[in-house]
Amino acid sequence: MTLDAAHWQDRLATLADKHGVVGAGLAVQHGDDVVEAAAGVLNRRSGQPATPDAVFQIGSITKVWTATLVMQLVDDGLLDLDTPVVEYLPSFRVADPTVTATVTARQLLSHSSGIDGDLFLDTGRGEDALEKYVAAMADLTQVVPQGRVMSYGNSGYSLLGHLVATLRGASWETVVRERLLTPLGLDSAGTLPEEALLHAAATGHLVLPGSDEPVVTPQWGIYRSCGPAGLIHSTARAQLAFAQLHLSGGLAPDGTRLLSTASVGAMQEAQIEVPDRWLLGGHWGLGWILSDWNGARVFGHDGATLGQGAFLRVLPDNGLVLSLVTNGGAGARDLYEDLFGELVEQLAGVTLPARPEPATQPVELDPSRFVGTYAREGVEMLVEEVEPGRLQLTMTNLSPLTMGQPPQVLALEALDESVLLAKPAEAGSWTPAVFFELDGQRYLHLGARTTPLRRG
Repeated sequence: MTLDAAHWQDRLATLADKHGVVGAGLAVQHGDDVVEAAAGVLNRRSGQPATPDAVFQIGSITKVWTATLVMQLVDDGLLDLDTPVVEYLPSFRVADPTVTATVTARQLLSHSSGIDGDLFLDTGRGEDALEKYVAAMADLTQVVPQGRVMSYGNSGYSLLGHLVATLRGASWETVVRERLLTPLGLDSAGTLPEEALLHAAATGHLVLPGSDEPVVTPQWGIYRSCGPAGLIHSTARAQLAFAQLHLSGGLAPDGTRLLSTASVGAMQEAQIEVPDRWLLGGHWGLGWILSDWNGARVFGHDGATLGQGAFLRVLPDNGLVLSLVTNGGAGARDLYEDLFGELVEQLAGVTLPARPEPATQPVELDPSRFVGTYAREGVEMLVEEVEPGRLQLTMTNLSPLTMGQPPQVLALEALDESVLLAKPAEAGSWTPAVFFELDGQRYLHLGARTTPLRRG
């Protein structure tokens, strides 16, 4: 089916307006056919219109780029995924000495190391930012046992970026440019804000409590120490080029091999099951999130940073790649679900899985299985019974990158006896909150992170 550029431009603009998204860029590739669209503005202060050539922050989609750099090390014989990282980085430490001695790149890539993963720390703008960050990881404890449970972590990817930099003898920013951005012909993509300023660049927007109007974020990007986990900026179109590298068996557009066929395949192989199979995907690969959309194989990743959000999905058996970049507002994820749902249905005959909804029949719950305080680095979640039979979750983000956001209060409804669904009391979609026990310890898995019960 030939892509109708005017139709998808109209759908992007209509849905972005419906969901209160400030600005957005869309790029779609179906076989050899490519269309681009843009809607809204890049900055509400300036009113500069969004265009397909504008760069947005892709947030954690950056992790798959870092994973690709790691697999290039494997191809070059510089790294074994199952050799402890400390053998390559002798100064590396975390709080658990056994984990220090045994954690591997494979576990870091698949978010199965169990290391508390959301340390956001500004270690400066120097070339030693990652080295200083990895040194600060020495106090990080385990949120789950090593290798047992998937729990998303930014810290592990900063560690992987430092590993890349160390084994290549250059900064992570230099390596990503020399080994991916330049060979793929992505001149406008970059990692640092001064590079973004050379192009039309989106700034993030937040909706503050008590207001319906998005405002510009007080800070443009995250710290350089978190670069390998989420600092790339690019057009939506550039994400198609990156995805095409993984669809072509590792070849650049000019035929240059950037990644072996074996490494491309390994990145798409399931490494660990995700406790919440609904929100992102049922398994994690080496960087990629792996999903099944009602029988269609899908891999991809999401990105969320300071007032910006991005979504990349690849349906390899259908030759379809979808890339969406946004710069804030009320409903980036709702825009993604509506727009990508239409795209995959019309172009591939695939139905996007629906978000779970509360059970239609009453579910008998024992509140004592859920209530308590769950905590990890930068986040505390209080589950309480606010009245008989009604549970509520209050999430307090303690990270320095909260941008002044207050605690979030979420209503909880039962999906089944171990899975509750959470959403803001005022509006929004349901997000699964999976409660489980392992080795006598209770956990809450929410938003791809697993958090232990600290106080019952």
